[in-house]
Formats: sequence, C-alpha cells, structure tokens
Amino acid sequence: MAVKSPIINVMIAAARKAAPRLKRDFGELEQLQVSKKGPADFVSAADIRTEKILFEELSKARPGYGFIMEEGGSHEGTDPDRKWIIDPVDGTTNLLHGIPHFAISIAYQERGELIAGVVYEPINEQMFWAEKGAGAHLNDRRIRVSGRSKMEESIFATGIPFKGIGDHPEFLKQMAAVMEVSAGIRRFGAAALDLAYVAAGRFEGFWEDGLSSWDMAAGIVLVREAGGFVTEINGGSNMLDSGNVLAATPDLHQPLSKLVRNAR
Repeated sequence: MAVKSPIINVMIAAARKAAPRLKRDFGELEQLQVSKKGPADFVSAADIRTEKILFEELSKARPGYGFIMEEGGSHEGTDPDRKWIIDPVDGTTNLLHGIPHFAISIAYQERGELIAGVVYEPINEQMFWAEKGAGAHLNDRRIRVSGRSKMEESIFATGIPFKGIGDHPEFLKQMAAVMEVSAGIRRFGAAALDLAYVAAGRFEGFWEDGLSSWDMAAGIVLVREAGGFVTEINGGSNMLDSGNVLAATPDLHQPLSKLVRNAR
C-alpha cells in the first residue's frame, strides 16, 4: 500500500468529506439552484456548498494557510508561503447535464511551487493523488504516463471553447492538425480529470487554453510525478498565470507542442 504524507492525508480527507453531499446533489439535479457566471458558464449550489466544506476542513487541519478558490476567490492566510488552490467541482456543466464526469481538485502550493495534488472523481470513487518526489497514485496503486511513442497510436484530450470563450477558428486549426496524425481526440469537459488521465496513461497528452489556476494545479503535479512533461503550449513554465497548458508523455510532448503551436 502506498504511504501517504500528512499533507496528502489532509487533502484526501477533505475531498472525501465533501464528496457524499456532492453525489447527492448529482442525484437531485432538478432541485439544484443554478446561476450564470458568463454566456455559457454556470455555478451551482453544489459548487458553493462543496467549496465551503473544503475550506472548512482544510482550514481546520492547517490554520493559517491561504486559499485560491474558484467561487470564493483568494483568502490570504497568516502563513504567506503556503496555500491551497481549489476547484470544488471541475466539470460543473457535466454535472448539471447529468453526465457523471466531474471532480474535486485540490492543490497545495508552497513558496510558489506546486507540491501536492488531489483529484477525486466521486461518482467512480477514483482518488488520484501525487506529491513532489513521491510519485503519482490512483487510490493505492502507483500510476505512470503511457509508454506509447507514436502519434498515430495515441489519443489526446483537449478542452473545446464554447459560446463567448476562446478563438474558435484558431482552435479548429489545432484540432485539425492533431486529428490528422493521431488515433483520436477526446473532449470530456473537466481539465483536472484530463490531466489525471494523462498521469494514469489513459491519454497520451492534453492541451487547453483559457484555463484558471484551479483547473490545472493539482493535475500538473499528477502528470509530473507520473513521469510526464507539463509546460505552456509555447514551452514556457508559467501555466498558472498564462492559463494555457500542454501535458504529455516524454516522447510525445515535443511533437504535440509543435503541432499545436504551428496551428495557432
């Protein structure tokens, strides 16, 4: 059985505390209050409720740590060097449409460096977790990125822009470039899970633009600790601020990056 550090145990406990109510919300969608954040961007009572539970549990376990949260914004802690980066429901649109593909995402950042990440898929009870130097895991099993090295054998994931968001013609060029050389592209609607699936070897790579730090922070740790490479699409390392990310196996990171860059 994999040995979990105290910080990972805290993160997993918080995710498990929030999950039962989130699953009940999923089963009672007709009663869920929903409001709009943008043209096709929604926030539900489940997001707000889940975030509140995570905030309370993590604050109780580690008083003084700061927070960056999707719904609640930033909270400065008394410890300026340590903070949590939280997406209470990555894949809200899926949840609201009754699609059982969404996750709780929690990352731990210390002195500006991502140290640990947890992505929990409550419907299937899949707990992805990783910590710097300790590898990546799915529940109690060690995971690694895919060993495939040929584009034509590989499946890639991405996030497709929607109404009011992103450059649609440019994205279609990116899709066309990857489609021509790969075994397929998948769009499942939850960036945290896309990155977790890269870490688990289910996808060979993932790219997306227009993300927020909470969409990708935990997934970045997972991919790195599973042996993958994670950069900005242009090869930089400022993913949390730029909002764009490209993650892939060591063999396929450069070819995928070149394809997407040339299509932009």
